[in-house]
Amino acid sequence: MKKLMGMLAMAGAVALVLTGCAAGDAGSASGGGADGSPIKVGFSQVGAESGWRSANTASLKDALSDANGFKMTFSDAQQKQENQIAAIRSFITQGVGAIVFAPVVETGWDDVLKEAKDANIPVILQDRAVDSDPSLYTTRVGDDFEKEGETAGKYVADTFNGKKANLVVLEGTTGSSAANDRTTGFNKAIAGTDINVLDSLTGNFTRAEGKTVMEGFLQKYGKTINVLFAQNDDMGLGALDAIKAAGLTPGKDIQIVTIDATKDGLTALSTGEFNYVVECNPLLGDKVADVVKKVVAGESVDKLYVADDQAFDQAQATVALPTRKY
Repeated sequence: MKKLMGMLAMAGAVALVLTGCAAGDAGSASGGGADGSPIKVGFSQVGAESGWRSANTASLKDALSDANGFKMTFSDAQQKQENQIAAIRSFITQGVGAIVFAPVVETGWDDVLKEAKDANIPVILQDRAVDSDPSLYTTRVGDDFEKEGETAGKYVADTFNGKKANLVVLEGTTGSSAANDRTTGFNKAIAGTDINVLDSLTGNFTRAEGKTVMEGFLQKYGKTINVLFAQNDDMGLGALDAIKAAGLTPGKDIQIVTIDATKDGLTALSTGEFNYVVECNPLLGDKVADVVKKVVAGESVDKLYVADDQAFDQAQATVALPTRKY
């Protein structure tokens, strides 16, 4: 993964890479930023479905604070695309200087993005991606979801190929770029192995749904399940409860691989209940704030900034936990 910007490395937040180049819209005059006035930013977040999301929201709120020269309006979409579209339209009406949002799904954004473009308001995607024409948004700051899935899949392939293991998958929110790309990467990594995928269903990135879906897997397949791939820590943590309730030992009877590397996820890894965790860094706020300032000032920015993610085994998790920020 390519490293970016000494600013974030010094802050200890997130190393980022840059790809491509895009000239950002300067934003509307009423959006602030001129003569040192605060930059008005509308931020639409997916929701609060996980520990990762809470850390991501906190990072953005800290970076886009009054103290840092912003006036931010926050909207929680509660996992609904229609709420995000309504929020973005409200931001346009308010004449903000920039719009930041984490799209709940990949599709269905063209109309509202065109409205923002027509209003000369730059749009910065943070975390997830969209499948719209790239000319409709300025840049994206996020993680490489496909690589995360591939890293998780490689661990499973290296550990279980040749053992005819039975695998179940807890997918993220249907239609989200995180779920789509992690699935693509994971499947690429286990292709050609003798690993048998028994089932794959969405747990919507939540702990509660992860538990419910895992209960269903256990009722259907019982002790034949050897491996669980949960596309985020929270679903894996929910699955732990279901596995224990079924009289099985997580990490032994069923090995568990997850993505996120939150404190709760790494704690489960350090105690042996998880077996491998791939990081998805939520601390994107400083980079987003930097990009917004440049775009509003009329400077060119790159089309993509990707966080530098790690992967952890039990020993690495134990070392990382004392200083973990999320």
